[in-house]
Amino acid sequence: MSFNFASDNVAGASRPVLDALVAANGGPMPAYGTDPITLRVVSMLAELFERDIEALLVATGTAANALALAACLDPWGLCLCHEEAHVIDDECGAPEFFAHGAKLLGLPGTGGKLSPETLGQAIDRLPRHEKQMPAQVVSLSQATEAGLVYTPDEIAALAAVAHARGLVVHMDGARFANALVQLGCSPAALTWRAGVDILSFGATKNGCFAAEAVIAFKPDLVRSLRFRRKRSGHTLSKGRLLAAQFDGYLRDDHWLDNARHANAAAARLSAGLAGVAGIRLAWPTQANEVFAILSSGMDAALKAAGTIYHPWSPRSLADGERLGPGEALVRLVCSFAPEPSDVDGVIAAARSAGR
Repeated sequence: MSFNFASDNVAGASRPVLDALVAANGGPMPAYGTDPITLRVVSMLAELFERDIEALLVATGTAANALALAACLDPWGLCLCHEEAHVIDDECGAPEFFAHGAKLLGLPGTGGKLSPETLGQAIDRLPRHEKQMPAQVVSLSQATEAGLVYTPDEIAALAAVAHARGLVVHMDGARFANALVQLGCSPAALTWRAGVDILSFGATKNGCFAAEAVIAFKPDLVRSLRFRRKRSGHTLSKGRLLAAQFDGYLRDDHWLDNARHANAAAARLSAGLAGVAGIRLAWPTQANEVFAILSSGMDAALKAAGTIYHPWSPRSLADGERLGPGEALVRLVCSFAPEPSDVDGVIAAARSAGR
């Protein structure tokens, strides 16, 4: 038996998403996103965020992030983000490529979070000279690469620093749903009301096959987005098959139910592992990811029991927290799909090894 907690990408699509995709497959419909399903999904998203928006559907999170940032950056511009943010560490340079040479600058922060002080100081110390790329965008990951969530107040404080200096605020919401249900606030409160200007709205990790959306809250950011999407190869001719995934995903709050299930599984796993000899948690579990520091013996025991997970970087550990000799920091991710028995199997293996 194996327990796969390597990623929330290991799960397939949820049943409502699959059913919606099959239903959309029958009969002819207009192409290139002019179909009634796409139009309905854009209306659903506008209702969800409580305002008029521009929403462009794409197939991958890399495309959503790269196109969103490219729409906000000049080729000579600079995007500031956390040094371990997905946009700088895991996109193979796509944001810089699609922004025609713009760069990303990584900043430090505990738990993958930026602080207003760090952000403000980083912007203010940049030389104001044509030899230096000017800061134009700040990108926030929700949830962070350490599984922590930004509250609306934290976002507003960072947005205030950015906007006062003329920067646009982008949010990488690959796990937006998980952050949302953890905080219990509205999508509007977690985005544009707190100062977010453009959002990469993730759905693939939370129950879709391959569906993401770029949602612009500022009209002046959308001028180039449709052209950029086409040039990048993400304007699907059968756009209804992207939209259908969102239709099934958003309908009847299915997306929130998926996120609650994933978060609850992570909370169960986190609580079960906490206090076991040979394990300590690196950060609080706030979304659907558990980050644990394991002794070498515990690491070997969990792997022998069939638990699949990935090692993780210790760069964002809090001051005073260090990996000891032979210890490893690992990430276990809960998708919308795991059964309680999967979680309990890992906990049982840990407790047995920790005796």
